[in-house]
Amino acid sequence: MIAGHSQGEAQGGGHGGHDGPHDRNGHGGHHDHHAHHAAMVADFRRRFWISLVITVPILFLSETLRSLVGLGAPPTFPGDNYLIVALATAIYLYGGRPFTKGLVDELRGRQPGMMTLIGLAITVAYVYSSAVALGLAGKAFFWELATLIDVMLVGHWIEMKSVMSAGSALEKLVKLLPDTAHRVTDGGTEDVPVSELSKGDRFVVKPGEKFPVDGAITEGKTTVDESMLTGESKPVAKEEGDEVVGGSLNGDGSVTVEATKVGEETYLKKVVEMVRSAQESKSKTQTLADRAALWLTIIAISAGLITLAAWLAGGEQFVFAMERMVTVMVITCPHALGLAIPLVIAVSTSIAAANGLLLRNRAQFEQARNIDAVVFDKTGTLTEGTFGLKAVVPLSETDEDEILRLAASVESRSEHSLAAGVLKGARERGLDLAEPSEFEAMKGKGVRGKVDGRSVLVVSPGYLRENGIEVDDGKLAEHREQGRTISYVLVDDEVAGAVALGDTIREQSKDAIRELQEMGIRCLMMTGDSEGVARAVAETLGLDDYIAEVLPDEKADRIRELQADGTRVAMTGDGINDAPALATADVGIAIGAGTDVAAETADIVLVESDPRDVLDTIRLARATHRKTVQNLFWATGYNAFAIPLAAGVLAGQGIILSPAVGAVLMSISTVIVAINARLLRVD
Repeated sequence: MIAGHSQGEAQGGGHGGHDGPHDRNGHGGHHDHHAHHAAMVADFRRRFWISLVITVPILFLSETLRSLVGLGAPPTFPGDNYLIVALATAIYLYGGRPFTKGLVDELRGRQPGMMTLIGLAITVAYVYSSAVALGLAGKAFFWELATLIDVMLVGHWIEMKSVMSAGSALEKLVKLLPDTAHRVTDGGTEDVPVSELSKGDRFVVKPGEKFPVDGAITEGKTTVDESMLTGESKPVAKEEGDEVVGGSLNGDGSVTVEATKVGEETYLKKVVEMVRSAQESKSKTQTLADRAALWLTIIAISAGLITLAAWLAGGEQFVFAMERMVTVMVITCPHALGLAIPLVIAVSTSIAAANGLLLRNRAQFEQARNIDAVVFDKTGTLTEGTFGLKAVVPLSETDEDEILRLAASVESRSEHSLAAGVLKGARERGLDLAEPSEFEAMKGKGVRGKVDGRSVLVVSPGYLRENGIEVDDGKLAEHREQGRTISYVLVDDEVAGAVALGDTIREQSKDAIRELQEMGIRCLMMTGDSEGVARAVAETLGLDDYIAEVLPDEKADRIRELQADGTRVAMTGDGINDAPALATADVGIAIGAGTDVAAETADIVLVESDPRDVLDTIRLARATHRKTVQNLFWATGYNAFAIPLAAGVLAGQGIILSPAVGAVLMSISTVIVAINARLLRVD
């Protein structure tokens, strides 16, 4: 970014400095902040177009510019000097307000940066040029003043538009909770706002509804989809006494729950607080342009004052000395510096979008070039988050294909996620399925039906235990160690075999891991799954290390532990449970197919859910940094000879750099910067 947004993102002339209203949870008005940021972008856009209109007559009346392009002297008429001063005053007060206000804010904060440099240059040019137009001997800088303000406004507009983010992660988290709950009363149930639930209240959650608050099941059985909260794909069986988390999705059973945590105590609200804290803790990044602006500010002020003092000490008239000082001040703030960063931002943002990378936080994206380690969430990131058939294990004389055909035929009538994995496996093997009859879904246990006149059951291990069915499942030990879900297939009440299902590893994951490691970046995986599951996935992908059995609220702590020794960490995930870790990491990268919350919390969103895009992100960050450094060099490097010439060090040889020549040098520098930015490519 250019210009000291750290000192007051609200430089946009009258938009700054206020805080949005706070909601009842104490989280400052995030919707209002988004509207405020959008208003700032619109304000810079409006100021640019209005200033550009005012610039046209200033250029027409500028003697220096007209002589430079061979148009001759400007037309004269009564009050022409007053007209150009009026126009200059309008563009200075209106178009220059963000910069003059920024100058004051930065000086008050004792952190002079780009705003100080721009504000100082346009103020000196305006005051001196107005004095010249009203009678002081010298040369006016009106066209330099106008074009400098125009370029700086469009630069800020481009930059702020490219980095503006919705900032609505916390709102998205809260929206996961339903608005109402079915509270149990003496005569049945009543629908009440979730905010009215208290500890100890009992409420009913019907199939397909979300749990409004944290609680414990007091009646009924069900399966609960916690993937939005935990990132894990497997539905979890719940019965009386089991805890449920607000925001998770109820499966196929109706249950009664007793509220144990409400309001700020719920797990989801704690995640909100962790995300808010982590986001605020990394909002003070100072960019390369800010540092360059600080040095240019020091150089501009020092060189200008030294120039003025040197010429006065040498016996020159004040007007000549002042003209030299103003020339130095104006030329030290080149147009190109105002565009050096925004142009690279605009080009890199376009390249990123074309490649499925949405850059939400420029400062953190730029840090991606320095990443030492990438931590991947497992489910939905390295894996697809859907069940796939891993093995068919015969436990009788029935062969694999027949076991799978019978199981898939029955499962074809089921809507369970496990059924989809069985069906997909059967189709991949080209098996012809039969239409089942007498189909029945046994809640929490499995399915049954008749296939080709035979009774077929596809059931959980719990069903076998409940019915006293013993089976020698030593052949399944390996699958159990890897955390795979086992379903037994019974044919005519005899155990024919079993199917093992597990999360499917993305095809692109292995390539992404290998190429990242070739770049010298460590690749780790963090998951709530068991040690066996994590080890199997890590070995398959060739990961450097893995962290298993991590509770959802511990992920951010694990990131901090990795960062403790100075390791710069990128976190890639897709679930709500990943949100605090994404915000805590040096760079947070969300898989786009995951939750809105993860995407809103992250610095970068991968639209295509392809782990290889992490690699492209880092490559683009490195290429962008190279272009940024190159542009800053082109934008500021000419000062090494332009400032001395503007100061008049070769005046004795008859060489004095006029403002017009200085403007040409600025233009050349700007063209070079623009062309160089367009040449940005990802290696």
